[in-house]
Amino acid sequence: MMRGWSVLGGLGLLMLGVPLAAQSPGNGDRSGLPPARVPFGPGESMTYQVKLGLITVGEAFLRVEGLDTIRGFETYKLVLGLDGSTLFNLMQIHDRYESWMDTRTLVSRRFVSDVHQLDYKRRREFEIYPEEGRWEQTNGDNSGETGPRPLDDISFIYYARSLPLNVGEEYNLNRYFKAEHNPVRLKVLRKARIQVPAGTFDTIVIQPIITTEGLFAEGGEAELYLTDDEHRHMVYMRVKMPIIGSLSLLLKDRSFGTPLSGETPEPTPRTGGVR
Repeated sequence: MMRGWSVLGGLGLLMLGVPLAAQSPGNGDRSGLPPARVPFGPGESMTYQVKLGLITVGEAFLRVEGLDTIRGFETYKLVLGLDGSTLFNLMQIHDRYESWMDTRTLVSRRFVSDVHQLDYKRRREFEIYPEEGRWEQTNGDNSGETGPRPLDDISFIYYARSLPLNVGEEYNLNRYFKAEHNPVRLKVLRKARIQVPAGTFDTIVIQPIITTEGLFAEGGEAELYLTDDEHRHMVYMRVKMPIIGSLSLLLKDRSFGTPLSGETPEPTPRTGGVR
């Protein structure tokens, strides 16, 4: 059975060294609170070549589609889409993941996973309530507890881009929106120069691991290559997936977004809590 992507989140914000704006309480009173300083913004878009093993099978995209409002909170609308098929259309993949991430507190407020892989189809819609410490699946009868600053599968990729990411460090995070799957680990493995269709990039290689089924499950050996600069764009990803095997995304093209802070962010200094 094919399942959707599963990702990460974080414990003490002061200990993790996240942007100061992200440390403000998410109590709904945000008067005068500016957007968190992050290396992305509306308009950012990345297009990828998708490979299964050595065979190119389709395209994917990862983008900040724009701004939206969820229950009075301003959010980034984050979207990941993947479309592909093998020879004679024997293997079809049509996935779409949508995340609504608070622009000020960097928490997830809504997450939609729509997965079509081979003969497996499943759509899941989640409403996430950080202030109430709970989540619920609106197209099902599932619900549960969440931590105070939850992240879903897609918002975690963007959150990770705001971390210092020094080689050799490992973050142990309690920010996945389904609390029972915390803590999640994020290893900063190495630096690497990599060539993809968009060009040659110096990158930082990270490995997210979550103790549940999905893209970043233990044993999947997922690796994300982020540019070693202030933008932290994901230029390459590879992961082992059940049934379909080794999946890779290689950057083909990118458009730079406009951060809401109005300036290009610098890496946040590390303040401890990372080993």
